[in-house]
Amino acid sequence: MAEIDDMIAFALKALLSGSGDSRRALVRRMCERWPESPALSVVFALTSAAAMIEDNLVGTGGMSGAGPLAYRMAALVSADIYAVESLGKRPAKAHDLLHFWRRVDPAYLAP
Repeated sequence: MAEIDDMIAFALKALLSGSGDSRRALVRRMCERWPESPALSVVFALTSAAAMIEDNLVGTGGMSGAGPLAYRMAALVSADIYAVESLGKRPAKAHDLLHFWRRVDPAYLAP
């Protein structure tokens, strides 16, 4: 399995777990697990997971809220990537996001 496939599977598992804690920690855990990956790969994995959820579960009474949540997460991470890259870190890596959150929004990293 390619790394991006692992990231998508990881996102799907957390999003479909039904656990608020797993969902809240998802982006942080992805960045911790794949620190050297391009930060945009986190966005791609979240977006891919959201599309898979929509394609397979919406209209079935399944976890329909998980897809929109993943899209919102992807949008927020994209904004943070823009901020990191505006500070000169191009291309941003996942570990750059962790550093950024430590400085700008430490509460985001709380377990």
